[in-house]
Amino acid sequence: MQQVPHRDARWVRAAYESFVSSAGSLEPDGIDPIVAASWQRSLRNGVDPDRPNTVTVAASDELDEYRSAHPLAVAMPLVRDLVGGATGDGLVVAVSDDVGRLLWVEGRGQVRSAVEGVGFVEGALWREESVGTNAPGTALATRRPVQVLGAEHFARPVQRLSCTAAPVHDPAGGIIGVLDLTGGSAAGSHVARALVRATVAMVERELALRATGGAGGADVGHAPWVADVAPGGDTGPAGGASDRTPDLRLLGTPTLRGRRLSLRHAEILLLLAERPRGLSAEELAVLLHPGDLSPVTVRAEISRLRRVADGVLDGPLLAASRPYRLARMLRSDVDTVRSRLRRGDVRGALSAYPEPLLRRSVAPGVERLREELEAEVRAGVHASDDAVAVEQWTARDEGVDDHTAWTHLVRLAEPGGPQAARARAHLGVLERRLR
Repeated sequence: MQQVPHRDARWVRAAYESFVSSAGSLEPDGIDPIVAASWQRSLRNGVDPDRPNTVTVAASDELDEYRSAHPLAVAMPLVRDLVGGATGDGLVVAVSDDVGRLLWVEGRGQVRSAVEGVGFVEGALWREESVGTNAPGTALATRRPVQVLGAEHFARPVQRLSCTAAPVHDPAGGIIGVLDLTGGSAAGSHVARALVRATVAMVERELALRATGGAGGADVGHAPWVADVAPGGDTGPAGGASDRTPDLRLLGTPTLRGRRLSLRHAEILLLLAERPRGLSAEELAVLLHPGDLSPVTVRAEISRLRRVADGVLDGPLLAASRPYRLARMLRSDVDTVRSRLRRGDVRGALSAYPEPLLRRSVAPGVERLREELEAEVRAGVHASDDAVAVEQWTARDEGVDDHTAWTHLVRLAEPGGPQAARARAHLGVLERRLR
């Protein structure tokens, strides 16, 4: 059984000091393997734990010109809509390019001052080779989402901070930058991880949509079963998609065209929908149940799923060749939620989101997608000016402890009214718990 890495601050700090003082001869056993490997790289690259290499900061005019031409410039309004509210919770939002240069660093207050104090500023280069282990630099080095908590940073001056980052890909699959949240303990939380992943997913879909000619086409950056325009090209009143009945329901009892699906078949359809290029039986096995599900079992489930789909749909659902992939476009209720969020209909998105995505599933691949969808909805609520929608969210299990949402509701509610009074009272309860 794989050992669960230690993330307790004192334990990690002790392991770090032993590793550094031994010049790497003492292996950092028990540390997150991603962090341990990054420590080794940082040491090999000659990063000084107390004085990391001076970063290069571009002149403001040069940086402005470079940023305006960068592919991620068009996605910054979306980033601000989705994670801009987090800057009010003691977090800084940063976006870098593909070589680790920080292009946008946005936030305020003490955390902004703290990150500036360690050189985390626009134009600075935050690669592992320069400053050692850090979420945006290590995300670039590993090409995967990374969370670095406090003492897991290689450079001691940065160990007061935590950060979560994930690479952003262009429609061709290449990495064009990194999205990062940096700050105190909140930046290393489960919510921060889900929010970063969900924002990156939405940015990548936006870039893919632009690459295919903008609004009015299928959201091919997401999955082949997404069809934001109903047959005939009709659109909704806000210029978004008309909400035709979903073919695939995954938010509640899973069904395909009204026929109930087993949880396993729903999981497979969801995972294939998220991977337009397809998945092998081995990859599906890992995403469904790592170490416990054989490719042979997956193939048997795929065969059964084909038979179920053949009795419901006109034509095949799955392509005949491998890897396994969907052969046709299907609209899901997840897609309905996302299309409503895109056109700013947060209240409508909440009505289409009765419960978490395949809430009974414990498949690792599904759990990640569930987190991302919840974070997308949460971010939409945080960016909304609809007090009714925000109040609806705070009444749900996912929103009852959402400090940002309650704070937002206080701002939106009519001063002195019952809604504002309830929000202030609940916010007081939450703040007392945090003390």
